Amino acid sequence: MLVPLSNSPRDYAWGSPTLLAELTGRTPSGAPEAEIWFGDHPGCPSTVEDGSGRTLDVWLAERDAAPLPYLVKLLAAGSSLSIQAHPSVAEAREGFAREEAAGIPRDAPERLYRDDNHKPEIVVAVSDTFRALVGLRPLAQTRRLVAALGSTAGPTALAAHLAGDDEAAALRATLAWALGGDAQAEVDDIIAAVRQAASTEFAAELAALGRIADDFPGDPGVVVALLMNLVELRQGQALYAPAGVLHAYQDGLGLEVMAASDNVLRGGLTPKHVDVAELLRIVDTTPGPAPVVVPQDGVLDVGIPDFTVTRLRVGEKADVALHGPAIALSVRGEVEIGGTGSGASFALTPGMAAYADADEGTLIFTGAGEVFVAQPGAR
Repeated sequence: MLVPLSNSPRDYAWGSPTLLAELTGRTPSGAPEAEIWFGDHPGCPSTVEDGSGRTLDVWLAERDAAPLPYLVKLLAAGSSLSIQAHPSVAEAREGFAREEAAGIPRDAPERLYRDDNHKPEIVVAVSDTFRALVGLRPLAQTRRLVAALGSTAGPTALAAHLAGDDEAAALRATLAWALGGDAQAEVDDIIAAVRQAASTEFAAELAALGRIADDFPGDPGVVVALLMNLVELRQGQALYAPAGVLHAYQDGLGLEVMAASDNVLRGGLTPKHVDVAELLRIVDTTPGPAPVVVPQDGVLDVGIPDFTVTRLRVGEKADVALHGPAIALSVRGEVEIGGTGSGASFALTPGMAAYADADEGTLIFTGAGEVFVAQPGAR
């Protein structure tokens, strides 16, 4: 079975007012448009364009098909998303059971675990550049950045918390200090120092932190952001955020594929609930370079069963073999999608998607453009 999918943009405040409209050839509405979801997640399921008006979750249930293990999104960031991390499967199951037993409504703002699944995710740059904060920077670099902020009370206190030979422990202690609520005067002083600092080595980081501070004045998440790797992806490059890794996408248009979950532990840059203790329980504070994903023959495979992603740049013809239910999403040009199983075919223009079950066998693309295909990991 091969069918087209559609959905409407979500208007989160951090969304870009132009990027999704430009992709799909629409006139911008003037409002922020942050994400378009393609999948069966109950939070915002796609519509199956077969004339029935049914959403994909209902359509799959009517065919006794299992829910998709992943969710595909177009993500258009105009400003920073909240800093966040996601639990492992074991942490999600324990947290979900705990909050269910406590009777916390699943839609309550303080609810952390809305399901019992993990949420690893990949983001691939669709625009010419896509900037993100991902993972905690090697500590020697962060110490040099803090030194560039000068010797006022805030940077001095930050440097003291980052001292010591156990780097992961120092970073965990620094997160607890910055987010704990007792360091607001030092946080404000660090933000002021960021605005005044000059550093050739960290010019990009200081500029990004200045923009974040403008958007989130006084937010201790600015200090958390200061600890993170700033990465600028070029079109087609990708990052991976596994369980426990802090990340906050900054700006640009990307394709995001994640396990089907809505479990988020926030670490600042948001008016939403931040549970510092629970974040510190699940966050991985091991420092290191940003987790960039290198494709193998166009396939982004991070070794999990939830999803793989294939990038196809269609010249005249391209194809991908299916081993599970797939979602194909066009981001450039115009291509025709067809399946060898049903023989169905139709056009895909940028921002359009299609669902295919494994019985299609192979998806064949003709025309000229760029398409991403998500499907379960082949394990």
